Amino acid sequence: MTFCKEVRLECKELWEASFEHPFVKGIADATLPLNVFRYYVMQDAYYLTHFAKVQAIGAVKANDLETTKRFAFHAEHTCAAEMALHESFMKILGVTKEDWAEFEPSPNAYAYVSHMYRSAEGDLADVLAAILPCYWLYQEIGNRLKEAKPDHPIYSRWIETYGGEEFAALVREQMERMDHLAEGLSENRRKELKDRFRRSCYYEWNFWEQAWTMQTWTVKPYTKAGV
Repeated sequence: MTFCKEVRLECKELWEASFEHPFVKGIADATLPLNVFRYYVMQDAYYLTHFAKVQAIGAVKANDLETTKRFAFHAEHTCAAEMALHESFMKILGVTKEDWAEFEPSPNAYAYVSHMYRSAEGDLADVLAAILPCYWLYQEIGNRLKEAKPDHPIYSRWIETYGGEEFAALVREQMERMDHLAEGLSENRRKELKDRFRRSCYYEWNFWEQAWTMQTWTVKPYTKAGV
């Protein structure tokens, strides 16, 4: 079994939790409140800024020029395509310069970005194991929602972006690269990579959750232990 098939199977419950999250379902039927999506888009823009930088680190970590070229292309694609998508969303959602001046990354977004940079201290396999869930999960969600007809242009465009063939091709490329990098590694090393992948899967699920709850850095009152 290839690394990607193996780790996908091992992370099945986390993966399915994203599909079943009310945030994702709310995009499909356009019941997701726009203020919740607005929160998500701003957090995602922060995340993608650093995602592109980690892709660029991958280009530096590569051992051959072709892989360097491809990771540099992926970083450029994130900057151009993803950020253009978000900029159009910002206009529709009325995000202002003043909003950005007051913006603060959520605890989850901050932790996810920190996890990626920590992973990038390793080699190219570590980098890719940490960023692959973002590619792969969004592509699967986009593919699953392709037949959905949400009654709002912002949600329709989100689905079209991640359910399209151009994005799917980028995902397949990185999956094949991940399988190649993991081939022949010891079980202990494969476990290290799986751990990075699994943690990113958790952060992906929590990205929906933190938007759904509009997570802040405010400390809530203590409750009884175990409740």
